[in-house]
Amino acid sequence: MDFEDLKRLFLKKREKLGADVYRSISELLKEAKKLHKQDWLKHPTPDRDHEQSWRAFKGKNLEKLVQYIITEEVEELGLKVVNGNSLERSTSLPKELGQVKRKLAIDYGEFGLHLPDVDIIIYHPRTYKVLATISSKVTLRERIAQTGYWKLKFLQDEATKHIRVYFITPDEDGTLTYKEPVKKGRAIVEVDLDGSYVLTEERIEESEKVKLFEHFIDDLKRLLSNEK
Repeated sequence: MDFEDLKRLFLKKREKLGADVYRSISELLKEAKKLHKQDWLKHPTPDRDHEQSWRAFKGKNLEKLVQYIITEEVEELGLKVVNGNSLERSTSLPKELGQVKRKLAIDYGEFGLHLPDVDIIIYHPRTYKVLATISSKVTLRERIAQTGYWKLKFLQDEATKHIRVYFITPDEDGTLTYKEPVKKGRAIVEVDLDGSYVLTEERIEESEKVKLFEHFIDDLKRLLSNEK
């Protein structure tokens, strides 16, 4: 099983559910897990059980799925989307992405320029200005504190302080569900990030920083209009 299989499952669900398909991402992943196990049993990973193999697949492909879901609407706003790994790994980037990479890099002084660990980058194709970065994980505990760290690093430099930092997640452990009693992950989102968008059918207590995924594009539109 690969990302294309996951995308086909998503498109099939979208035909049935329409715009509300984002609420069923966790259900989609459960279905994908069964198919993934069937493939894994044919070619088991040496010295690893299926759960380990599935976690690696799920983490890597959730970010690809989120990028796929948002790309069309983001591009309709005149913006572009690129995967963070493609900037990190490539040694020969086209001019446009090379400029984006430079505008995203964090200056560590004598220790050089380094890219933040982010999954998705949204930028202006004419100016190469980075508008926002997105981290996307199944649960907050996987990388929320690190995401907060990158936001603080952006704020320390005039060249990057405008970059918004978002987290998109199915939040399968329910960290974002309630305002009170607040969990550490939600506290980090509320204080250190620019927002988190939840792919869920569960009821959550929303705030200015914690919202259902359906609000993401509208918030991006407002951010873009405030820049003009």
